[in-house]
Amino acid sequence: MSFEHVLVVGAGQMGGGIAQVLAASGRQVSLHDAAPGAVDRGLAVMAKSLERLAAKGAEVDPAEVLGRVSPVDGIVPADLMIEAVVEDQAVKEAIFREADAVLPAEAILASNTSSIPIASLAAATSRPDKVIGMHFFNPVPVMALVEVVSTKETSPETRGAVVELAQELGKTPAEANDFPGFVSNRILLPFINEAVWALHEGVAEPEAIDTIAKLGFNHPMGPLALADLIGLDTCVAILEVLRDGLGDERYEPCPLLREHVAAGRLGRKSGAGFYSYESP
Repeated sequence: MSFEHVLVVGAGQMGGGIAQVLAASGRQVSLHDAAPGAVDRGLAVMAKSLERLAAKGAEVDPAEVLGRVSPVDGIVPADLMIEAVVEDQAVKEAIFREADAVLPAEAILASNTSSIPIASLAAATSRPDKVIGMHFFNPVPVMALVEVVSTKETSPETRGAVVELAQELGKTPAEANDFPGFVSNRILLPFINEAVWALHEGVAEPEAIDTIAKLGFNHPMGPLALADLIGLDTCVAILEVLRDGLGDERYEPCPLLREHVAAGRLGRKSGAGFYSYESP
């Protein structure tokens, strides 16, 4: 399955990055986002990303890549849909329900969700064998991993086609079964949450916590800076999915994390989180 035409739903930092790597691979991409102006903002970010890559010597023609990305006003037929909207199960299920009605019967429906069970999205469709998780990592053009998440009903053909696509995009696919948080966030989010607890309890300041993680664990980025990059609201949403899906209060978000979200300090995208940023 070649996936010559891919529909990406969601033009934020993840959806825009996914659209970019798909277009850079020579595929035609339809990009949709229901939020006013979101697609234009996504295209602008994409243009800057491509220009940076070209300036670093990458063999990429920014204009040519952008020419393969077409804004669309809604769900349109394609060989593959990759959904990358907010981590809200009801919103995602509605998108999958609509995509199931619009896309050809042979099309695969994939989600970039980082925690919501793929089976719940598959249940909103009449093609559960063609529903799969395709979890990219931020920033998508740079990060090599794609977590490929299969349900009990995902067919081997669907799984194999998505693994092959990830490889064609220059990514390394790693397969996981459909459990809350999959592998990546079941490990990562408790680590981030514990770092927030250390800050909340006055164990150390943010810079010290992140320095200890970077130099002591050889991590490229500390957990608090990483939380700011992911988005603190997204961190809370994933922790809640882990808590409810696994039935374990260990995953309850730290009160300080909830305080930041309630105050609109969501991390890089809002201009402030555990650190301050010059612009969102």
